[in-house]
Amino acid sequence: MRIINISDTKASLSHLIKKVQETNESIIIGKAGKPVAILSAYREDTSLRELGGSWSGKVKMAEDFDDIDEQIIDDYHNSTIFPDK
Repeated sequence: MRIINISDTKASLSHLIKKVQETNESIIIGKAGKPVAILSAYREDTSLRELGGSWSGKVKMAEDFDDIDEQIIDDYHNSTIFPDK
């Protein structure tokens, strides 16, 4: 990695970004000869995401979760909330 001064970076940022993308090599940006930042290519994380989160193992789905309660279905279809006029 080479060090490039901030003023030089400002003048040629587009060129430096293109170079970083093509070579996949980072560039150190310096001020008064001391490193202050790194310009590097973005790498997208393509690894599979682990699902679960903080509730993993703490919540259990009831065995009858998908069972249909006929009374609820009947009440829904025969509701008198909006009676016919």
